[in-house]
Amino acid sequence: MGQKIIRFSDLTGEHVENDDDLVRIVVHRHPDLADGPVEIEALAGELAAVEELALDLVTIELHLPGSDEPRTVVMEAGAFDRLASAAPMAEVLRGAKPVAARSNPSQGAASPALKERVNYASLENAGRPHKGRTTDAEKQVVQEHLEEINERLATEGVRTIDLANSEHVTRYGLEALARAIGVTQD
Repeated sequence: MGQKIIRFSDLTGEHVENDDDLVRIVVHRHPDLADGPVEIEALAGELAAVEELALDLVTIELHLPGSDEPRTVVMEAGAFDRLASAAPMAEVLRGAKPVAARSNPSQGAASPALKERVNYASLENAGRPHKGRTTDAEKQVVQEHLEEINERLATEGVRTIDLANSEHVTRYGLEALARAIGVTQD
């Protein structure tokens, strides 16, 4: 007895007649993607307009005063270019100072999109300094396991979460805990 595998496009649900028509799609970043890259398949014809729909994007890192971690922003290149008013953005970039090479070899030249995403809502990663917003799930883990997380962070040589630090309290939603132990915020 034989088996027959019937395949369908993950995008449209359309039946796949010929496996040679399938395109493997690896999704590295998406607002609904929580646990790293995923793989889906679609028919080549379904992706005909992808190149036309592609955007020219710029990824920038903002190092704001008073913030422990930089914030990464992705925006359309045209919008970014319009920020330069003294000279065209191409000229500004040509004259810009190169960023020093990273000292951590594990942070090499790999594209950030190719790096595996860290789940900061897990007990082993919650509370670590990171770029981007702190999710409600991470806040909940930190609120429920603050002492354990601070022990892990201290062991790793990473800054601990300080209830006297208003930025930490706000980032992790620790206002009630700070008030309960008598720590006042500025």
